[in-house]
Amino acid sequence: MPDSDNTAGVLRLLSFNIHAGTSTDRFHHYVTQSWRQILPHSQRTENLDSIAGLVSDYDIVALQEADAGSLRSGFINQSRYIAGHSGMPYWFHQANRKLGSMTFTSNGFLSRFVPGAVEEHRLPGAIPGRGALVMRFGGERQLVIVVVHLALGRRARTQQLSYLAAHLEGEEQLVVMGDFNTEASSSGVRTFCEALDLDAPTAGLPSYPSWQPQRAIDHILVSRGIETNEPCVVDVPMSDHCPVALNIRLPFELEAQAGGDHDRPAVAPAHRHQLRVSAG
Repeated sequence: MPDSDNTAGVLRLLSFNIHAGTSTDRFHHYVTQSWRQILPHSQRTENLDSIAGLVSDYDIVALQEADAGSLRSGFINQSRYIAGHSGMPYWFHQANRKLGSMTFTSNGFLSRFVPGAVEEHRLPGAIPGRGALVMRFGGERQLVIVVVHLALGRRARTQQLSYLAAHLEGEEQLVVMGDFNTEASSSGVRTFCEALDLDAPTAGLPSYPSWQPQRAIDHILVSRGIETNEPCVVDVPMSDHCPVALNIRLPFELEAQAGGDHDRPAVAPAHRHQLRVSAG
């Protein structure tokens, strides 16, 4: 793990679709264990504790399918829970899709570094409930981290990637990480990468399904000017996806700051959000 003051300019990144803290090890479990997606169960807390142990080795973590606090999670905000139990000082969640009091799906972001701005974007699509988080770190030379969970359908994904490409145009230090629900070699992702001058170092690394990974649909895309190494899939049985990880080396340093000092970063006027600081 890098030094906490980021002296080497190296950041360890992780992206993980946590499936609301529920592990799955057979396709038929989506049917026979579907009750786990609407009711609480003891395995969920055990999985969240395991996930917290895993992410504690990283600097910036993107979560997808984290529950924001509903019946199935025991009304626990899972991004907050994982941040608190992993020692990550900063966290944020974007609640995207709520089904009564039963489920409340969100994107999550955990970090050792306080961003100067946090933006929340609703992504286009025929079925609402997809979003992106944009975090901006640093001063004059900004690092922009984006957390996404794209749609299952190709047409909606294309719309969502086009929206993001337009919003992120001109960013030189950019990382886009999350569950894309498609391969990096797909036409939509290739067009997105060409538009923003991104590489796909995790391309071709199967992450789904977790019990026998065959599809590379979880990605960390990085600006070509950023040095990368050690792209990998982490083989852990905590979800129906395996997380993907990547190290990046920045041409500048980020400063780690103690939790509690910067709980209200400056944010874009259209996105008045408060960055959460972990209690622990």
